[in-house]
Amino acid sequence: MNAVVYKGPHEVAVEEVDGPEIEHPNDVVIDITTTCICGSDLHMYEGRTAAEPGIVFGHENMGIVTETGDAVSSLEVGDRVVAPFNVACGHCENCEEGFTGFCTNVNPGFAGGAYGYVAMGPYKGGQAEKLRIPYADFNALKLPEGDAHEDSFALLADIFPTGWHGTELANLEAGDSVAIYGAGPVGLMAAYSAKLKGAADIYVVDRVPSRLELAEEHCDATAINFEEGDPVEQIKDLHGGGVDKGVDAVGYQAVDPDKEGDGAYDPARENPAVVINNLIRTVKPTGELGIPGLYVPEDPGAPDEMAAQGRLGIDFGLLFEKGQALGTGQCNVKEYNRELRDMIIAGRADPSWVVSHRVGLEDAPEMYEAFDNREEGVTKVLLEP
Repeated sequence: MNAVVYKGPHEVAVEEVDGPEIEHPNDVVIDITTTCICGSDLHMYEGRTAAEPGIVFGHENMGIVTETGDAVSSLEVGDRVVAPFNVACGHCENCEEGFTGFCTNVNPGFAGGAYGYVAMGPYKGGQAEKLRIPYADFNALKLPEGDAHEDSFALLADIFPTGWHGTELANLEAGDSVAIYGAGPVGLMAAYSAKLKGAADIYVVDRVPSRLELAEEHCDATAINFEEGDPVEQIKDLHGGGVDKGVDAVGYQAVDPDKEGDGAYDPARENPAVVINNLIRTVKPTGELGIPGLYVPEDPGAPDEMAAQGRLGIDFGLLFEKGQALGTGQCNVKEYNRELRDMIIAGRADPSWVVSHRVGLEDAPEMYEAFDNREEGVTKVLLEP
């Protein structure tokens, strides 16, 4: 089968690889109908991880069941499903408590597993024609037959639940004000989630005009361009003494507006602590921060030695002084995906507006380059094998 294969920094190729097979009685194999390029894939694409050439990318996957293991009881050939990016067993202590992003059985020595991602287990990615889903009765979420809501359902694998998760980590409630740093796919979904939850005021911080326009149009958000001035001061000028809640949807490759670089995304402008520190300044005393943005314990391309070890210069004294709380960690997709699926079916949510491109699998190398360059108009790319 054809699949997107990592070749080295800033290079992927569509190549022929072995197709998946049933390896355990609780597996299913699906024909991929939609798979997505994620901002998290860019960390590997840029050579910022220990990913080895040959890995098949893709952790946001949906498709049609074509084979089932003998122990699978809730799925049949022909079922349409979407798989959380988390690979989880369903019966370890963490899974039983809902922390499926931190399963202790699927990836020995590490809490959590995922498809097509470095250090997240032996699970091939789904930017391919087919995918094996292990523990399928637990991991595969069944969808209505047909092709309705295809783009929206594809986003249930990761970014819609992860954006929702960011607001949950911050304990966002109806009537709250919130600042969301980052208007990439997860940041936009966090802003959309805040709107669905009834937030009173939503501020979205980024530097890409087309993404900020989406936040204004679809999330009723106030756009804050950090290239036009200190985003903290911009928000406080509009809102007063700070917002109730904050969400970091950027992570460790954050751009520092005080650093100079060229017009495109430039690693020379990175400051992995800048967003967290800006959130501490933006959120009011006793407010709460949700941090779903990715941070890593090791970063080969970090701007300094401390950051290379996953250590950040965080203004913890100010956090303490303001009595703020924070929550962090990757999304436990299964905690939210069924509810969000039902909201889509009922017409109460439609996150498909974030999708900018649906292209064939063969176009993946071109779209990786465009997404990595943060080109105008490139927000969420869906691949169709």
